Amino acid sequence: MSEAERTTDHDTIRKWVEDRDGTPSVVEATADNDQPGALLRIDFRELDEGLRPVEWDEFFRIFDENNLAFLYQDRGDGGGLSRFNKFVDRNQS
Repeated sequence: MSEAERTTDHDTIRKWVEDRDGTPSVVEATADNDQPGALLRIDFRELDEGLRPVEWDEFFRIFDENNLAFLYQDRGDGGGLSRFNKFVDRNQS
């Protein structure tokens, strides 16, 4: 597996997600009243009914408020676009 990269840059994250036809989302079960959930995910339209799409502004508000970084892989071992991603604490090495 190719090495994963880490970023907090909103433009890099948005481009990576859009290049893979992903949608910024939150986990529906973590929502409180009419507020979006606190757990972020990227939905690749694989019928995960537990996810709710959110606008990029809301996604990055949650991302920054929770002090997250985006761990991602650009290409897989075969050279194709990878969908590997994970949200991690910015302060963890």
